[in-house]
Amino acid sequence: MTFQQYPSKGGIPSGNTAGRPSNPVIGDTYYNGQLEILEIWNGSTWVAVSAPPSTPQIVSVTDASTADAYTSTAGKLSVVFTPGSGGGTPSQYNAFTVAGGHSASSSSTTVTLTGLTPGTSYEVYGNGQNNFGTTVNTPNQAAVTPTTLPQVRTIGTASTSAVTTDVTVTWTNGNNGGKNLTSITITPFLNGTTAQTSQTAATTSSTSHTFTGLTGGSAYTFKVKATNANGTCADSTATNSITVPVFVTVDYLVIAGGGGGGRSGGGGGAGGYRTSTTTSGNNSSAESSLYLLSGTNYTVTVGAGGTPINNDNVYSNSGDNSVFSTVTSSGGGGGGSYNSVGNSGGSGGGRGDASGGNAASGTANQGTAGGLSATGGTRGAGGGGGASAAGNNGTGGTGGNGGAGLANSITGSSVTRGGGGGGSSYSTLGTGGSGGGGNAGDHSRGISPTAGTANTGGGGGGGNDGTGATGGSGVVILRWLTSSGTITVGAGLTADSTGTDGSYSYKRFTAGSGNVSWS
Repeated sequence: MTFQQYPSKGGIPSGNTAGRPSNPVIGDTYYNGQLEILEIWNGSTWVAVSAPPSTPQIVSVTDASTADAYTSTAGKLSVVFTPGSGGGTPSQYNAFTVAGGHSASSSSTTVTLTGLTPGTSYEVYGNGQNNFGTTVNTPNQAAVTPTTLPQVRTIGTASTSAVTTDVTVTWTNGNNGGKNLTSITITPFLNGTTAQTSQTAATTSSTSHTFTGLTGGSAYTFKVKATNANGTCADSTATNSITVPVFVTVDYLVIAGGGGGGRSGGGGGAGGYRTSTTTSGNNSSAESSLYLLSGTNYTVTVGAGGTPINNDNVYSNSGDNSVFSTVTSSGGGGGGSYNSVGNSGGSGGGRGDASGGNAASGTANQGTAGGLSATGGTRGAGGGGGASAAGNNGTGGTGGNGGAGLANSITGSSVTRGGGGGGSSYSTLGTGGSGGGGNAGDHSRGISPTAGTANTGGGGGGGNDGTGATGGSGVVILRWLTSSGTITVGAGLTADSTGTDGSYSYKRFTAGSGNVSWS
C-alpha cells in the first residue's frame, strides 16, 4: 500500500456498496457506510476487515473413513464449507454433529469430524468465526453414515466328528464397518503357523463354516476375517488346535452261519450275505463301503452254523449272525422237519412237512426263500434257500436242491459262497447249492447228510429217517487300501494272515468275536 492511496484530507474514502472505487488496487481501503464495515481490496473482491464473517454454507458432507482399520470410533466425515457473501474473512470453520457431541475445526474450508461410530448416521451443522465474532449456525445437513473396514470377528471353536474329516469353525460377527459385507474368509493354519488355502463362508451373515479337504492326522488352527467395499479387516485370533481324524475306507463281505438241515426234512438256508464289493444277497446291489476312524475299535463276529435237531416236530437251529461294525448278516434258517416247516433267516430253510403252505422267507437283500415240500404220497423235502437263488421245491420221491450261492472276488480270486442245503427224500436226495450247501442224506440207506462248508455260510443237508447236518460257519472278509493303514486284530478272533491284492490288503476272519482297528 502506498501513502498516496490514503487521502491527505477527509479520511478513508467512503460511500455505499455501489460507490466502491471502480479500479481499485490491492490494499485500497473503503468504508462501506451501507454495510457499516471497513473493506479492503484483496485483488479480486472487497473483504470486510472490521466485522465477523457472514454465515458460510456447507457444500458437502462425505464419508472420509474408508482407509482406517476398524475401531468403534474410527468413523470420519469430511465437511466442506464455502464462505458466505459479505462480512469478514473467516479465520476458522467449525463443524458439529447434531447427536453425539462430536466437533472439529479447521482454518481451511474442509473440516474432518473424527471419533464417529461406523454404521451410525450423523446430521452435521457448522459456522465460521474470526476475531470479530462467530456466525450463526448453518442449517442441519442430511444425515451421512461414516464407514470403515469390518470389525474384527470374534473367533469361536473348531470341532470335528467321528465320521468325517471335515472341521466346523464358528465365530461371532461384529459391526460391518457401515457397508455391506462382500465375503467372510476362513483360513486354516497347519500346526498353527503355516497358512493353507482359504475357503469362503456360504453367506455374509454366516457364523460357522465346515472346512473340507484337510489332511488327516494333521493339526490346524483357524482364523476368520471379513471384507466390505472398503477392504478386509485383520484376522481374528486363532481357534483351538484340532487334529483332523484319519479314516480308512473298508470294503466287506459278511456272511452269517448257515442253518442246520431238518430231521427227515428240508435243507438249511444259507447265512445272510452282505457285501460292498459286488452283488449282495438275493442279487441286490452292493452296499456302501464303511468309512472308519483310524485308531477306533470295531466289532467283528463270525457266526457259527446252525445245529440240527433230532425231533420230527421241530425245525433245526438257524445259524448265528455275523457282524462287522454296523453291518449284521442274519443266520440262515433251519430246515423243516418231518412235521414242521422251515425257519426263515438270511435265507429260508427248506420246508419239511407236506401240509402245503408258504415257504420260509429270506431276509431282504441278504438271501432267498427255502423250497416247498411235495404233498401226498412219497414226498421230497424242499431245499434251503441260497444267497443267489431260492431252494428248489421237493417233488414226489425227490428232495429239492439247495439254492445257489454268489461269487465274490474281494480277496482277488472269485469264490462262491452261501449255497442252500439239499432236501431229503426216501428216493432221490437233494444236493447242496453251489457255494457250500450240504447234500441231503438217508440214514435208512446209510447215506449221511453233509454239513455246509465251513466259512461259506452254506446250509446243512436234510436227513431222511434221521437228523440233518450242521450248517456251515460264516465268514467276514475285510479289504482296504494298503496305503490307508495296518489292521490290528484283537483277542477272541481267528483270522488268516493279512493278504494283498494289488493296492489292497485284506483279512479273512473264520471264527470268534472281537475287535479290529487300523493305524
